This record gives sequence, structure tokens and C-alpha cells, in this order.
Amino acid sequence: MPSAGLTPILVVIGLAVAFDFINGFHDTANAVATVISTRVMRPWVAIAMAAVLNFAGAMAGTEVAKTVGSGIVGTSVPLGAIAAALMAAITWNLLTWYRGIPSSSSHALVGSLLGAGIASLGAGAVHWNVLWMKVALPLMASPVAGFLIALWLMRLLARFFGSLPPARVGPIFRRSQIVSAAFMAFSHGGNDAQKTMGIITLALVSGGYLASFHVPTWVIALSAAAMAAGTFAGGRRIIHTMGNRIAALQPIHGFAAETSAALVIQVASKLGFPLSTTHVISSSIMGVGASRRVNAVRWVVARTMVNAWLLTIPVTAVLGFLAALLERAFR
Repeated sequence: MPSAGLTPILVVIGLAVAFDFINGFHDTANAVATVISTRVMRPWVAIAMAAVLNFAGAMAGTEVAKTVGSGIVGTSVPLGAIAAALMAAITWNLLTWYRGIPSSSSHALVGSLLGAGIASLGAGAVHWNVLWMKVALPLMASPVAGFLIALWLMRLLARFFGSLPPARVGPIFRRSQIVSAAFMAFSHGGNDAQKTMGIITLALVSGGYLASFHVPTWVIALSAAAMAAGTFAGGRRIIHTMGNRIAALQPIHGFAAETSAALVIQVASKLGFPLSTTHVISSSIMGVGASRRVNAVRWVVARTMVNAWLLTIPVTAVLGFLAALLERAFR
């Protein structure tokens, strides 16, 4: 029998859907910034394509959902603490979106859930080993992997296509970049929407609506739809930052960045690692830029982004902790 009333569980699901929508809105740039900046696709065409493929990718698995929903602080987190974590993550996402900073929605959710879980259950409830091996380590290693793979792939492409005239290379990679952008959008949906699936399923277990942690089909479909809707709503501020301000891009560069990032994200999703897709595509763009020369990357912009990345988990952990304390005080 459910241990929580219908209203609390609906509130948490509503907040999770809102977070998922904002995540899609916030992270639209992950899939389409490069294909728009290179003028291969019109913005709204690219965004619509990303929305459809985000939905498709989100339906492809639940390994990341299991890590987020049961691997960080277990399944005994109270519904109020889950709601507090979602409010903290939403607040940070909206703030960074308004400032045009491509911070990590994944970091925001992990940090907020960690802080709220500690406030409610104590530090002993945290699965520190899982947090390190399946969350923290992949979150740190994946941008490095994106940078190095993009650097290597761009140099490989330059070796094979560098002797051809631009008039021949351009059309090849204008077509190829549509495929790589689609691959990136599919991969983004497959990793990011699962985090919301995990939170909703955690709430259902906590509220007594599920006996054990398994992601229902309706939760998968709801999370996929919310992510797709948010992606379709756009995110032009961050598209501008990622597509134009990190490094000047041509279609061949966009293809290399998107392909590299999508490969990293696909592998992580199969292993259940909740990556920051923002980190991976941003570092891949930097790797492509650095393949030409070090000063091709606008490192001042990159440094601002890295600072936001480093701040996200500690700030949202504090926000989640305080939000959970407030929720408990006014319960």
C-alpha cells in the first residue's frame, strides 16, 4: 500500500517533469549548436530534429536511471527531500540559462539530490563508492575523453581531406554533419532523460507506489516527452555560446565534435554513467579547435564555463541541503 498520499507524489512528478523540460531547454545546444553555427541547418529545423531524436534516445534504455534513482542515496529518501532536490536543481538551471552559461544539468541534479539526501538521512545514507565510481569519476573523465577523441578525429580527417579543395570538402561534411547532429541528439536524450526517469521512479518507491526499483514504461514515455518538449522550446543563449564563442567552426569541425561527443555519451549510457552532455560536447568543440592551433580556442570563454562546472555540484548540494531543511521545518 502507498505510504504517501496522491498529492505529494503528483507534486514530485510535476517537479521532475519541469526539471526534465528545463533540462531539454537548457541543453538544446548540446545537439544543435554546431550544426546551426556552421549554417548547415536552419535553427528551428535543427531544434525540431533534436527534439524528435531526444525522444527516441530517451526510450532506448534505463541503466542511467537506475544509477541516479537508487545508486546515490538509496531509495529511502523522503518525498519532501526529493522535491527539495528538484527545486534546487531547477533554480540552478534557470540561473545558468539566464546567464547564458552552459553548466551541467546532471551536476545540478546529482548535487541537489546529494545535499537533500544528507539533510534527510545523514551522510551515512550516501553510497559513496557508487557515487565515486559511477558518477563522479565519469563526470570528470568524460570531458577529457571528448577533448582527446575530437582532437584525434579532427587530425585524422585533416590528414585524409586536407589536400582536397574546400569546394569539395564543404559539401561532404555539410551532409555528414546532419547525421552527426542527429547522432548527438539521440545520445543526449538517451543519457539526460534517464536522470528524470530515475528521480520519478525513486519517488514512486519512496511513496510506496512501487515495491522495488524498476522504471515503468509510462515513466520512460513521460520523461522522453518532457525532454523533447523542452528541447523544442530552444535555448538560444547557450547555442550562441557553444556554437560561436568557444571556437570558430566549419562543417568538418562540427562533424568531428558531434561524433566524438556522441560516442562518449553512448558508451557511458550503456554503462549506466550519468554524464554531463554539456561538458562532453563543449570539450569536444575545444578539442576540434585545438587541433588547428592552441589559440583557435577562446580560452577565456572556456575558463568561464569550467568555473561554472566546478561550482555546480557544491552549490547545488548546499541548495539541496537547505531546501530539504526548509521543507522539513515547514512540513
